[in-house]
Amino acid sequence: YERRNEVIDYVVQKYGKTNVAQIITFGTMQAKAVVRDVARVMKMSYAEADRLAKLIPNELDITLSRALAEVPELTHLYRTSEPIKRLMDTALILEGLTRHASTHAAGITIADKPLTEYAPLFKSNDGQITTGFDMTALEHIGLLKIDMLGLRTLTVINEAIKLIERRQGLALAIDTLPLDDPPTYQLLARADTMGVFQLESSGMRDLLKKIKPTQFEDIISVIALFRPGPMGSGMLDDFMKRKHGQTLIRYEHPRLEPILKSTYGVIVFQEQVMRIANELAGFSLAQGDLLRRAMGKKIAGVMEAQRKAFVDGCKKNGVGERAASRIFDLMEHFAGYGFNKSHSAAYAMISYRTAYLKAHDPVEFMSALLTSEMGNTDKLVVYLDEAKRIGLTVLPPDVNESEAFFTVVNDKTLRCGLGVIKNVGLSAIASIVQARNARGRFHTVQELCRDIDLRLVNRKVCESLVKAGACDSLGLPRAALLANLDQAMEEATSLQKDRVRGQMTFFDALSATPSDLPSAPVHRLRDWPESQKLAFEKALLGFYVSGHPLARYEASLKAFATAHSQQLLQAEEGTIVTVGGILTKVKHTTTKKTNEQMAVCLLEDLHGDVEVLVFPNSFPQLAPALKPGAVVFVEGRVANRDDRPRLIAQQVVPIEQGTSQLARAMELVLRHGGEKELLEELKGLLGRFPGEVPIYLRVEMPQEPAMRLKLAENFKVEPRQELLEELGRLLGEESIVIKRQFKEPARPFHLRST
Repeated sequence: YERRNEVIDYVVQKYGKTNVAQIITFGTMQAKAVVRDVARVMKMSYAEADRLAKLIPNELDITLSRALAEVPELTHLYRTSEPIKRLMDTALILEGLTRHASTHAAGITIADKPLTEYAPLFKSNDGQITTGFDMTALEHIGLLKIDMLGLRTLTVINEAIKLIERRQGLALAIDTLPLDDPPTYQLLARADTMGVFQLESSGMRDLLKKIKPTQFEDIISVIALFRPGPMGSGMLDDFMKRKHGQTLIRYEHPRLEPILKSTYGVIVFQEQVMRIANELAGFSLAQGDLLRRAMGKKIAGVMEAQRKAFVDGCKKNGVGERAASRIFDLMEHFAGYGFNKSHSAAYAMISYRTAYLKAHDPVEFMSALLTSEMGNTDKLVVYLDEAKRIGLTVLPPDVNESEAFFTVVNDKTLRCGLGVIKNVGLSAIASIVQARNARGRFHTVQELCRDIDLRLVNRKVCESLVKAGACDSLGLPRAALLANLDQAMEEATSLQKDRVRGQMTFFDALSATPSDLPSAPVHRLRDWPESQKLAFEKALLGFYVSGHPLARYEASLKAFATAHSQQLLQAEEGTIVTVGGILTKVKHTTTKKTNEQMAVCLLEDLHGDVEVLVFPNSFPQLAPALKPGAVVFVEGRVANRDDRPRLIAQQVVPIEQGTSQLARAMELVLRHGGEKELLEELKGLLGRFPGEVPIYLRVEMPQEPAMRLKLAENFKVEPRQELLEELGRLLGEESIVIKRQFKEPARPFHLRST
């Protein structure tokens, strides 16, 4: 995406400036936008306009008339409020009209003569020349339209290749990668595809686990099949069963096999429909494309004519009438779901290349991926978690080590770039790196300030560097660094002004180095509390680097939460989940309609954050637990609005109480039956945390069926954080299973030292 303009410049030079232009696009007044625009003109408050606009459902092609018919609250406001009725009536008239003109994100047009002979041109406020006709009109008058997309993933691949060459001395020929690489297909089969182009959504990862791609054609098919049509029609299940040999692959005619073999006899691609028509019925490829279009649109009259032509053509080529009719029915059924294979294959190639890089050079790939998302905190947090999950260490930004972007330290380690810190621009970073390259490491905050250009690295930048932890290598706690900053900058500013004026100080005359210069006494303060340090990191980086306020609760969160914030992005509307985290924001408010109390909160977990709504009907019971900084479990219903999931809270439980309130039972897995010493230690440990939650043992012996046993009543526990941590150390974290619902085993069991 960084070099898209170079391609456009090439096209302009090749075909002539007067023959090439980007394409205009018209912004129209859609339902939500027209309500906001009319409200602004009518001097309605932003909050009221926002509330009205948000009542309109987030559906494709939603109209105001449909919203008024389907949303009771909107209908009520329209009928009872004269200002809102006037606003909506005006908006209904304006809806769909052109609001403004802009440049199409990808489209350009090329003509054989100056474009002014075919279409008007438009000059935007920034001087950009575009066509005056939109892309549909340009197609109708016969001009060539090209979508020239700038793809971020291609930049990631390019940067990863550069990093590999720089660190390993290996010039990776990305265009000639072997398409049968086993580690790449192993990565795809286990769905380890976070960061892999087109294959990172949870639904796509589930599909990869089921299909387990073994060849490049499988990747092409996966991308084509992962759409609502094929998934709803049963094509997907049929494809998987045939691939794994659960269903016999049959062909209506032997001549179909070479066309459908790569997709296990299932018609997946539009090109397959065209080839069947071409090879069985003798259609030209152009006629085959017309057949495909007719099937997609299901025009009855056209279809009957096409069926007759297809069957007649098949008979001429030795295919029986009944078989030809069945094949036509098969094509007709799948044509509506067919996907363009050339498009899918191009995407699959990029998917394969990113998967190959992740499988073979994960540290370079993740470094390039993280750099590409530095402006998107939500994505950055997801990919940082992924880097840690695959065994990489991500070091914090450091004025003595970091460049502007993410860099590779070694096979298992990345370093954050200074560019992730808010308020720190590229010119400031360039000054820091230039000074460091010239003098070597900075040892004190005074040295840092003396050698950087303080016209580029101002007080706000320096403060941000300190609070983000990027100056931790300068030998003082962050609180002390900040306390010394003003004095250090004052001395350095005076020194730099003297240098600019060309004055020599007494120390310059003695050829003293900057570190020899006297400075004010250093303030040595105790560092900020951990919570304050982490709060500054989150504010300036968007994530934590030196720790996480939830780290000490990790065992409880894993045990009791049924989902985390990132998983809610794929959760279905209305799903009941339990999410554990810290309440970073709590805003008490009232409903506009009934003036009842409610709360809007932000719950942050180890993977991101989610908005939590506490409605009036549950507010009185839940309000005591809604305190900023409180670590809680929220049980609630998933609601999707504005393309972002929210939780409608039904229960909010402080983490200290949550373990006992949410747990119905705890199961401990003992492998090989457990040694006597282990059982003794387990007995003593359980006795230290008496409570109401029953304990079950699952005893697994080699070559024996597992047994589930219930411990005696006196071994019931309160599954507090400390107990979970101790059990994790004793048995291993994977051996502890918290049960929200549990079926009693048949026999009780008394844990005795014998």
